[in-house]
Amino acid sequence: MSPSNPKRAVLALKVLLWVGALAPGAWLVYGLLTGGLGVNPIEKLTRWTGMTAIVLLLLTLAISPARRLTGWNPLIRLRRPTGLFSFFYASVHFCIWFVFDMVFNVGWMLEDIAERKFITVGMAALIVLLPLAVTSTRGWIRRLGKRWALLHRGAYLAAVLAVVHYFWLVKADTRLPLAFAAVLALLLLFRLPWFAGARKRRARGSEGDATATA
Repeated sequence: MSPSNPKRAVLALKVLLWVGALAPGAWLVYGLLTGGLGVNPIEKLTRWTGMTAIVLLLLTLAISPARRLTGWNPLIRLRRPTGLFSFFYASVHFCIWFVFDMVFNVGWMLEDIAERKFITVGMAALIVLLPLAVTSTRGWIRRLGKRWALLHRGAYLAAVLAVVHYFWLVKADTRLPLAFAAVLALLLLFRLPWFAGARKRRARGSEGDATATA
């Protein structure tokens, strides 16, 4: 059942999104200023910004399925800000690595990208996300037309690359990246044509039953 006041509901969800998305960043900044990030704060900053980027990216991909399952179209208004928050944390994740690990050395950065496969796929994920963030405005949606939707399917590729990046990074305890992979697999399953067709057939069947009992 849809909320009786969609505008208020969307506003409330947007407030929750902003608070939830900014909370990890605020916690990291506070921990950095107070010395609460442990003996290796740079590693914790890197890990948490990366994980937050993946969580928000998966949440972005989950919005369309949630809209279709609930039938509440205003949910789609949350997709753009959620995706931009994901790109923000991915960019911060990259900047921390480039500044503190690579010390602004582009040569070292390119060498690291070429030699370490988890860095390679992580950089590929960021590169895929970049045009999606740039073209997320209404103006770009109008300019690109049908090509916009095709371009933004790249979010699934970025998510695959990001999960692989995290899986190859942790090496030992892979439970969390595997959990991310399971969520992503479900979201990809939802995109399959036969799955979408089954949902439409169930919806038509429900409408037919409602008409027959009316």
